[in-house]
Amino acid sequence: MVSAAGVVLAGGRSSRMGTAKAGLEWHGSTLLYRAAAVLARSVDGPVVVVAAPGQELPELPAGVEVVADPVEGLGPMQGLAAGLAAVQDRAGAAFVCSTDLPFLHPAYVRRVLRALTDDVDVALPVARGFRQPLAAAYRTGIAGLVSDLLARGLRKPGMIFKHCAVTQLDDDALLADVTLAKYDPELDSVVNVNTAQDYRAARDREPPEVVVERFGVLAKGGGQRPRTVPAATIGAAADAVGVTLDRHVIAALNGDQVTKDGRLPLVTGDTVAFLSADAGG
Repeated sequence: MVSAAGVVLAGGRSSRMGTAKAGLEWHGSTLLYRAAAVLARSVDGPVVVVAAPGQELPELPAGVEVVADPVEGLGPMQGLAAGLAAVQDRAGAAFVCSTDLPFLHPAYVRRVLRALTDDVDVALPVARGFRQPLAAAYRTGIAGLVSDLLARGLRKPGMIFKHCAVTQLDDDALLADVTLAKYDPELDSVVNVNTAQDYRAARDREPPEVVVERFGVLAKGGGQRPRTVPAATIGAAADAVGVTLDRHVIAALNGDQVTKDGRLPLVTGDTVAFLSADAGG
């Protein structure tokens, strides 16, 4: 069994936004694509997206699974139950988030998951003054408990915390992690977008600063030196240094993840290396 899975809740009525959040454009992909891809970068188990009944989803990263929420109108508790149940035979824990966290950082995901020790069922951040049940870590074994609570008409996530062992993580506890403190000191990982104004403000932010390197034939003309550029995706990083992402080029993210996905999201602290796929750099 792997240690942790990722669950993205893609449903919700998005009444204040006026349109489904999952499909909102985000630097060449969508909010949902970014959330799922960030989780795929952060966990070593499966990543699933929980869709509302009849919900049409935008394209997802390769390998991400879709789970159908069986009941409409029961809110995030129903999505949580469906997501945990979908991964409980493959992972003992899951980081669960909503689709509208455009600044979620892998360092935050990993910090929260580390708090899920053997005697804890839920690692619940209380970040920026609010509880964050949709940016939290859960034991997958509580899927049955969540379903039982729903069957009793208890639909608020807070009801879960009355029936299992919870550890709360305030800002200081979260930022005691040096990596998180370095790359997300304001805990923007928990900033969500509920309205069109929220979305526009988030979309207008400067992209994260990342380091880009080029090797082999791509480094000709003095291009071998690392450069720091603002880039929200692998594709944007390539554009910033004049690299064309085609079948002849691959990208190595932080020295290990090799990809050709130009939509793969980047975060502060990332290093991207471009090299020739034909000549091995």
